[in-house]
Amino acid sequence: MTQVLTKHEDIRLWAAARSGNPAMEDRSTGIGGPPVLRILFDQQALNAGENQYGDRLGGLDLVAWDEWFEHFDGQKYGLLVEDERPGVLDDYYEFVPRDGNQRD
Repeated sequence: MTQVLTKHEDIRLWAAARSGNPAMEDRSTGIGGPPVLRILFDQQALNAGENQYGDRLGGLDLVAWDEWFEHFDGQKYGLLVEDERPGVLDDYYEFVPRDGNQRD
């Protein structure tokens, strides 16, 4: 089962439990549009500043939660995550449009 999180504190807690950090991929130098949001986990977060995705314009940058949530809310996203299961910390997530019917 899945749930969609929209409350900032719920998202922060979900990410923190999985050693997740907010990041954005800047598209302003290429195709334009809003930055692509990501949550980086463990080693991904340590490598983010080194542009491990060299084929992508802009690369990934770790950002503050406030900046990340500004774009998250501006793009009217919800964060689809797996329901909590005892003994399992699944870090799967997906950005989905908010429709007002999700569980917070």
